[in-house]
Amino acid sequence: MSEASAPKAAKWPFLLADLVLLGLAGLIFQRGHNPLEPFELAGVVACGVIGAWCFIQPFLREYEAVVRFAESNSLTDTVQQIHNVEKVGQEITSALNYLQTAQLESQKAVTAAKEIGDRMTTEATNFAQFMKTVNDTEKSHLRLEVEKLRRSEGDWLQVVVRMLDHTFALQHAAMRSGQRSLIEQLSQFQFALRDAGRRVGLVAYGAEAGEAFDAQKHHPADGKLPEGAATVGETTAPGYTFQGKLVRPALVILATPKVEAAPMAELPTEAVTETVAPAEVAAVETEREPRLL
Repeated sequence: MSEASAPKAAKWPFLLADLVLLGLAGLIFQRGHNPLEPFELAGVVACGVIGAWCFIQPFLREYEAVVRFAESNSLTDTVQQIHNVEKVGQEITSALNYLQTAQLESQKAVTAAKEIGDRMTTEATNFAQFMKTVNDTEKSHLRLEVEKLRRSEGDWLQVVVRMLDHTFALQHAAMRSGQRSLIEQLSQFQFALRDAGRRVGLVAYGAEAGEAFDAQKHHPADGKLPEGAATVGETTAPGYTFQGKLVRPALVILATPKVEAAPMAELPTEAVTETVAPAEVAAVETEREPRLL
């Protein structure tokens, strides 16, 4: 509210009273003694003072009213500002409450996220342990299966080697009998069996007479390795390789070196050598287990 809208007091009664008093003072001054008597002079002065007071009084009243009105306006503005400050305080309090609530919720969210992270870490650790256990179990099963396969492979390999050994003994006996038809039939039978074994990687080999002795591929029938160079005299049992790996060396009889005639001694013209019957060696070898390397 502005000062223009402030209430104004009526001035005309005071002005009228001032005029009446001034007129009364003038009347006393005109009608009184010359010089004026003390009571007349007092009446003139009193009328002048009272008239002046009446003239000034409305302005003083108006000024006081304006001052009170301004104070009232300022007080109203102050009260309104106080109310605004209270509203601001309430809003600040609400904001603080919201902030505390948001802080609590954020702490709860952080705690929940930490719990979820810990749980995920635990689950990941448990899953990794489970996968490790499963892998170890699978590896154990696979290892057992591989061992079973190797064992079964060794078993059927021994069976096939026995069969080929028996076939070799039969073919060797047929050759000693001198019957051509029997030799051809057993030779074809042996070739068919060896060809079937060759298809799965089992290869039989022998040593030709006069071939140089090789300790890696040959084994003496008497079990004594020669000290120097030696040659093969006869093969009593074939050797075998499976998929390029040596299974059993060929069992051979070493050739006996010829004794040269001495100039000062008489020696027989023919050197007599003792040999083991191949059929007997083959029969003995078939009863032995094939040595797997």
